[in-house]
Amino acid sequence: MRFVIQRVSEASVTVDEQITGNISRGFLVLVGVCDTDTKEIADKMIRKMLCLRIFEDADGKTNLSLDAVGGELLLVSQFTLYADCRKGNRPSFIRAGAPDLANTLYEYIIQSCRDQGYHVETGTFGADMKVQLLNDGPFTIILDSDQL
Repeated sequence: MRFVIQRVSEASVTVDEQITGNISRGFLVLVGVCDTDTKEIADKMIRKMLCLRIFEDADGKTNLSLDAVGGELLLVSQFTLYADCRKGNRPSFIRAGAPDLANTLYEYIIQSCRDQGYHVETGTFGADMKVQLLNDGPFTIILDSDQL
């Protein structure tokens, strides 16, 4: 599983000219699911993401978590995080999770974050989405379950 986490001042996602998710300060998270991912892997990734201390404290140090600043989450599914570009110029997505698995785990991540009290907005799984963000920093972190 891969999360691309961007600390944002604001972010939104639009599908068919309708906003499906909109947040102010928080994380825009692109979520990629691999064919071998499980709920246990998702739980580990969620814990790590929610505990990241990448917001500035009063001294300007990146010392505060999402919870500490009352941040919001915008979770967007993105199978292209598993693009394999080693051969040729056309990416292969063979390692990306099958749509049923990926959607199940994406929905699990959304619900888990909500169950922990976070305000969560989302994109639409499998849709053509337009994502807008104001990256704060810029500050972008990549979490890969194979490296945790």
